[in-house]
Amino acid sequence: MEAHLRELGFGYRAKYLARTAVIVAEEKPPGWLDSLSNNPDIKPVDGHSQDVQEGGRAGYRKAHEELLQLQGVGPKVADCVCLMGLGWGEAVPVDTHVWQIAQKDYNFGKGKHKSLTKATYDAVGDHFRALWGREAGWAHSVLFAADLRTFAIRLNAKTGVDVEEILIKEEDGNILQESIIAKRQFVVEDMIKDEHQENVIEGGRGRRRVRPFR
Repeated sequence: MEAHLRELGFGYRAKYLARTAVIVAEEKPPGWLDSLSNNPDIKPVDGHSQDVQEGGRAGYRKAHEELLQLQGVGPKVADCVCLMGLGWGEAVPVDTHVWQIAQKDYNFGKGKHKSLTKATYDAVGDHFRALWGREAGWAHSVLFAADLRTFAIRLNAKTGVDVEEILIKEEDGNILQESIIAKRQFVVEDMIKDEHQENVIEGGRGRRRVRPFR
C-alpha cells in the first residue's frame, strides 16, 4: 500500500497513511471514527449558540486527542480532520502563517509567544474561538486562503472592459461634431462603478460613456 501511495504522489506521508488505514480498519473498534464526529442534532443548552469555552467543546477536545494517537498525526493535522472531516467548526489548524495573521490583524500579542510551541498553538486557537465561536475554524480558513499569494492575485485581478466614448460638440443647441473613441480599460474585478457625473450605457459591445466634447 505504501509503495502505491508513493506512486500517487503522497511522498513521505505514504507510510503514515498506510499505517493509519490499518489502525482505523483493524485495531480500532467498529464505528470509532464516526463516534468522534460532531452530532448536528445536539443543541447547546446554555449560552449563545456560538459560545465555546476555552479549548472548544468537550467532544472536539476528545476527537483531537484521539486523532493524535495515530501515527504521523500532529496537532495541525488533527485539527484539519476535526474541522473538515468530523464537523467540529471550532477546530483551528495553526501554522506559522496563521500565527502571523493572528499577530498582524487580530491583536494576538507576541508576549511570551515567541515561537510556535504547543502553548502558542493552543493560544492562537483560543484567540480565534473567542472571536468567532463555533465557526472559528471556517473563519480561519477564509483568512488563510485570502492571505495566500495565488488568492491575493485573483482578488486583485484586472478585467478588460471595452469602452466607447462619444464626444459631442454643441453650439447653440446644435450638434456640430460627434466623435467616437473606442478603447479598452482595465479595472479591478468587481470594482466597476458607474461614474456619478457621466451617463453610462451598458451595451452589447461593452460600456458606452457620453460626455461633452471639449
